[in-house]
Amino acid sequence: METLLVLWNFGTMEIVLIALAVLLLFGAKRIPDLMKGIGKGIKGFKDGVKGIEDEINGSEDSTKK
Repeated sequence: METLLVLWNFGTMEIVLIALAVLLLFGAKRIPDLMKGIGKGIKGFKDGVKGIEDEINGSEDSTKK
């Protein structure tokens, strides 16, 4: 478990290097589109999870009545 925690312990230098690598790979013009796509994906995922939770809660309510 400790090994997994060490992998996610990023310092400032590591974050800067990752940001530079992303900038070099995608270019400055494509990064906003990439972030927009990621945001839409996360929103869609959250909406899907909420829909499933609503279905579960709705079926629980209907069985109690």
